[in-house]
Amino acid sequence: MSAKTVALKGGFIRKEGQASSAITPGHLVEFGGSHDLQVHSTAAGPARKAFALENDLIGDGVDTAYAAHQVVQYGVFERGAEVSAILATSQTIAKGDKLVSNGNGQLKEYGTEVEQDSIVGWAMEAVTTTSAVARLTIEVA
Repeated sequence: MSAKTVALKGGFIRKEGQASSAITPGHLVEFGGSHDLQVHSTAAGPARKAFALENDLIGDGVDTAYAAHQVVQYGVFERGAEVSAILATSQTIAKGDKLVSNGNGQLKEYGTEVEQDSIVGWAMEAVTTTSAVARLTIEVA
């Protein structure tokens, strides 16, 4: 069953910023771009544990993306919180696998190319993607 919210369990601080380009709830986000916020842009690079939230203030769900220039609701999550994140294509993830940024707001399996503070979380379920992305429950690192 697909999650109806990004923040599943645990604590986070809700913040907002203006989108530099389209951002989907569940994307890993960072400061930058032409405005306040953009999808995390460095594959396997250090990342703040910040994820775009659904705009529940106006009734939008997790599948409704924010457009460029819109105000994005996002959460900075504490260690151990659970989040419905977006898994990149061509991934085979087992429960417990370490996850890092794919460089486009999505997550991918940990590899040897990672930098310090790059592990975003651990998979809480097994998921395989082929040509389409999928939602994945993660425990925040």
